[in-house]
Formats: sequence, structure tokens, C-alpha cells
Amino acid sequence: MIVVVLTVVPERLRGDLTRWLLEISPGVYVGVASARVRERLWARIVELSATGRAIMVYSARNEQRLQFKVARHHWEPVDLDGVTLMRRPSDDGGAAGRTAPSGWSAAAKRRRFAR
Repeated sequence: MIVVVLTVVPERLRGDLTRWLLEISPGVYVGVASARVRERLWARIVELSATGRAIMVYSARNEQRLQFKVARHHWEPVDLDGVTLMRRPSDDGGAAGRTAPSGWSAAAKRRRFAR
């Protein structure tokens, strides 16, 4: 089984994919194809997607029974102990850029010292 999700891609690519897969929603394609056809479809997607984004999920022989491919997408597949997860970048630059607040908050001071 193959699932392809496309964002901001040319109509030509969408037409090419409808030869092999069913479009169940705008930009979402589902179907069954051999490994050779899947690899050629992915090469075509990467070639024609221009500035668009693409994610392909397909059946594989692993514990999750699926595999991911990503092209020009801000989410990336990451392998953690044999399990593939999708890492989404944080909006604030990650935890490294944050600092813990110092001192007491105004509410904590009122609660603590109001007695």
C-alpha cells in the first residue's frame, strides 16, 4: 500500500499520479504498486514537485510495517531504536534557546508572604 501527500505541486504531477494511484482528497493519493513502480513514482515526484512538498508512506518489512520518504518538507523521519517517528521542528527554536524564569512570581510571593 502506498499513500502520497502532496502540497503546492504542479497539476502535471497530480495527473501523472492518477495513472497509478487514486486521489481520495485533494493532494492525497492511495494505491497498491510494486517496489519498482513505487521507486519510479517517487523519482517522478521529486523531479516534478518544483517547490512543493511531498511525503510518501508505504508498506515495508519492519516492526511498524511502514516506511517514510520526504521531499522538501519541514517534517523529517527519524529512527529511534528501530521505530521511525516524524520529527517536527519547534516554532521557538527548541529548548536550548529558552531560559528558566528566575526568582518568584508575583502570585507565589503573595501566597507565600501574605501571612
